[in-house]
Order: sequence, then C-alpha cells, then structure tokens
Amino acid sequence: MGSLNKMNFITRFSAFYLRKSKMQQRYQSSGRPAVPLGSRILTDPSKVFEHNMWDHMQWSQEEEERAKDKAAENSLVKVQLEDQDKYEKEASKYWNEFYKTHKNNFFKDRNWLFLEFPEILPEKKREQLKTEEKSSESIKINSTSCFPHQDFPGMLEEGEEYWKNNYGEDSTSVQGQIYNKKQAKSVTENPQGKNCREQLGELESFPGSGAAYRVLEVGCGAGNSVFPILKVLCNTPGTFLYCCDFASGAVELVKSHSSYNSAWCFAFVHDVCDDALPYPFPDEILDVILLVFVLSAIHPDRMQRVVNRLAKLLKPGGMLLFRDYGRYDTSQLRFRKGHCLSENFYVRGDGTRVYFFTKDEVWNMFNLAGLTEVQNLVDRRLQVNRKKKVKMQRVWIQSKFRKPLLLSLSSPEETTKRHPYG
Repeated sequence: MGSLNKMNFITRFSAFYLRKSKMQQRYQSSGRPAVPLGSRILTDPSKVFEHNMWDHMQWSQEEEERAKDKAAENSLVKVQLEDQDKYEKEASKYWNEFYKTHKNNFFKDRNWLFLEFPEILPEKKREQLKTEEKSSESIKINSTSCFPHQDFPGMLEEGEEYWKNNYGEDSTSVQGQIYNKKQAKSVTENPQGKNCREQLGELESFPGSGAAYRVLEVGCGAGNSVFPILKVLCNTPGTFLYCCDFASGAVELVKSHSSYNSAWCFAFVHDVCDDALPYPFPDEILDVILLVFVLSAIHPDRMQRVVNRLAKLLKPGGMLLFRDYGRYDTSQLRFRKGHCLSENFYVRGDGTRVYFFTKDEVWNMFNLAGLTEVQNLVDRRLQVNRKKKVKMQRVWIQSKFRKPLLLSLSSPEETTKRHPYG
C-alpha cells in the first residue's frame, strides 16, 4: 500500500469530516438539532435534482400508506416452499456466483464508514484524525466521493440492468502474534473453521493475538469496507482486522487484492449461521464488530442466534455497528409478485435474499443478545437519478450497540419490557 495513497485517503477523509461538521453546525443554527446521517436537507422541492441524495426525509401519512400497500401487494404470491428450501440450502452458491460475475466492481468502497462509525478506530487514532482535520480546512475535495449512498447498487445508470433482472422488468433505475506457516496453511485450507482450536494450538497463538485493538467485519464481500479500514489502520501499532464471508469467492477477492496485508488483516471463510463452527480466535477479544448489509441476507428465523453468537465475541465494552435495509425501502417496493419468501423477506432474480428491518426489530435482537443501545436510527433519504429525473425513497437502519462491562442479571423477558420505543 503506497504511503502517498494512504496520505491522500486520510487527507480527503479529514477534509470531508470537517465539511460534514460545518454542515451540521449550519443545520443546528437553523433551529434544528444536530443529527448524524448527513445534513443535506431538501428545503426547496424545485431544487430536488441538484444533488444525488437528500438526507432526513420525512414521509407524509399518504406516502407511508402507499408504501405499505405496495409491500402488501408484492407479498401476495409467495415463492414455492421447495424453492425456498433451495435458496436456504444453496445460499453460498448464489453469493459465490454473484462475486464471480461482479468481482469487486459492483459496490464502491465505503469510505463513509468512519464518519458514521468512528468507533471502528482506536481512540488515539480518532484523536489523530481530528487533529489532521483541523489542519486541512483549505483542502478542497470532491464532495460526492465519500457519501454513504455510493455503495448501494442499481440506483444510478450503471445499476439499471441489475434492478430489472432482480426486481422486475418494470423497474427503473496483521499486526499480531506470528504463527508458523503450517498453522496458517491449515487454517486457509480449512475455510469453515473446523478444528480451528486444534490447528492453532488451542488458540494460544492465533492471527492477531499480539494486537490490543481488534475489529471483525462480518460479511466482508469483496472488501469494500476492509480496504478503507486498512488504509487507516495500517501502520497503527497494536491493531488488527479480521474479515469473513461465507462465500469463498468473496474471500479470495479480498486476499488477492493488492492492498491485502496479512500482517494487519486475516480474511477467512465462515458461515455465521452455523454457531457450532469456531472462529479462528477466542471469545471476548473483539473491540468492534461491523455488520453492514449482512443480516438482511440471512433467514429471519436464524438471525437471533447469529447475533447471540457475535455478542460473545465482543469484549465487555465492545461495540457492534449495524447498518442494513429498512422497511419500505425502494428496493422492497420494486419486487414483483412471486419474489416474496415470507413477510418482508424476498429473493432477488440472482438467488440472493434480502430482509427489510424496523428499528424495533433491530433493538429486540441486540437487546436479547445482552447488548445495550447506543444509537438506533431510521435513515430516510431521497435518492435521485438526475439524468432520468427519477426519485427514490431509501430507508436504512443504522445502529450501535455495546456489550455491558457488567452483564445484567435481568432475564430477556424483563429487559424486553423496558423497550424504549413502546
């Protein structure tokens, strides 16, 4: 990884972070509270096509009802049970085919991660970037280069074919402990993690065992989060990044990337739905788990067990950072009849699946896993195709949950009674 590229990335990130802070200050001075998730507010509807994305959109009751009706309509015809079973059993095959087809060209790098999830970075690194931010006020950058909407597929011209194929023809747009080559080879050739404990000497030595700050990205795909993170963490002493995906093709794309560095990162194949599979590191060592557009691809009946298992990997005080599709997002409303698997759960034309969450559902899952809420927001945005004059209502859920330093003695039932959303 070239030092010049790394410096350019950090400079652009710092300048963009400063720009966002100033936008939020202006937003607050207008009488509105400062909020996360962007500050580009549409106040004049006649200017809607001046930008690709508008933040914090408020839906009218009529728009909400229209979205509910559309979702109910496209859910009337369900996928046949035998086909549903096939999509479940062969999920990894469909995602492998996806990455074989698109490689690392489908999603854009998520350079926005540090803006919404600064917790990815160690505290000292965050302070360093804040200092660099203050010294970069005069730097001008491309204001669209880091916005979070850019890694979502199919909404601009290049995604039109994808939307038609998958939603319907009527749609429009490692710094760590060193271990020997035999151990490393054994883990690599045993991608599902079987007997990892024996292979790594009962985990006395494991990838990243010498690090003090560890991050795991679940569902890393082709590395669109991995490499932005590595650009910042690389050469930061005591840090280590793990990343996994159950599609072996995706993991190979990560490991073959020119920026992949096994001194700072360990990529491995893992099925998070199989909680009997051990991870190549012990429980309670992770500072951060990143779960971005992953849980939605898992059958709703299996989600809670996945979250429960991930929670065990966190240190007390560790953070789980979540972002995924929200209820009545445009991509949900575009499905045709016959693509619905179960309520709010669909299969795309390429065989991959997607669920659409409410923030109550997200809160319940993480709360039952023993995690406490730090943030849990509905992110509503208006995405615009300026060339075709098309407007799309996007809905995502963004959340942060922390593992308590001391576990509560309350039962899950008692905790659920204290649901903050009623």
